[in-house]
Amino acid sequence: MQLFTTSEAARYLRLKERKVYEMVAEGTVPCTKVTGRWLFPKAELDHWLAASITRPAGMARPEPAPIVAGSHDPLLEWALRESGSGLATLAVGSETGLARFAAGEALAAAMHLHALEDATADANVAVLRERGDLQDAVMIGFCRREQGFLVASGNPHKIATIGDVIGTRARIALRPKGAGAQLLLLALLHRAQAKLDDLAAGPVCPTGPDIAQAIRAGRADTGIATRAVAAAAGLAFVPIVWEPFDLLLRQRDYFQPPMQALARFMRSDALAARAQELGGYDVAEAGAVRFVG
Repeated sequence: MQLFTTSEAARYLRLKERKVYEMVAEGTVPCTKVTGRWLFPKAELDHWLAASITRPAGMARPEPAPIVAGSHDPLLEWALRESGSGLATLAVGSETGLARFAAGEALAAAMHLHALEDATADANVAVLRERGDLQDAVMIGFCRREQGFLVASGNPHKIATIGDVIGTRARIALRPKGAGAQLLLLALLHRAQAKLDDLAAGPVCPTGPDIAQAIRAGRADTGIATRAVAAAAGLAFVPIVWEPFDLLLRQRDYFQPPMQALARFMRSDALAARAQELGGYDVAEAGAVRFVG
């Protein structure tokens, strides 16, 4: 995640630095405070700017890039390539992918969100229902997949729960803020009445395979990723939850050739066979409409 200081944000927005401080005080610009300093996520500033654009009546939005931004997934990467959709992936995490989609920077967002309180909540649908800028969006189910703790062979720390991760001081690899796996970690901590500071934090890893590599290299003892990632890396897997993994796109884009190619492939025997081969996937309802804005 790219973060601007106040002076950098002022230059990026072409405003005086004092004006940026005024907007922070008024709560009208996206920002966060870390160790006493205001920081401004570039992706959030871009989303804020795009959302505030006033267009003349009848003026169409620019065409988004042929990219599925958001969460990384091995089965999705394979399906985009094998379907001939021509779509690329951009692994930036679920929340950032959603922001890029809303800003018109990506054709679709791949997302798996998690609620803090309720482990059974359908967080993807709940988040979309709360937003007012996605009236023309549709969310298509890609799969359900199994998330869990990746551990070395034999599970040397005997990890079964988040409490075990805390109690054994196992070094846990983290994901960037807003990534679905990081949201799941925060939810597990919240339900255990624990905090991120209670963990022995390891490296921050952009994707699940990066977590697997950190464990194999001895830089971390565990981390949250999918069963498929664990199997590909030859690591043991401690299941936590089955989650929906969805694709969000504009209704008009669903009927365009790239998404139609992917939609057809999602219902194919080839996808089902690949999902079974990778492990930890349920594609029985792939292609089902789960939300309409």
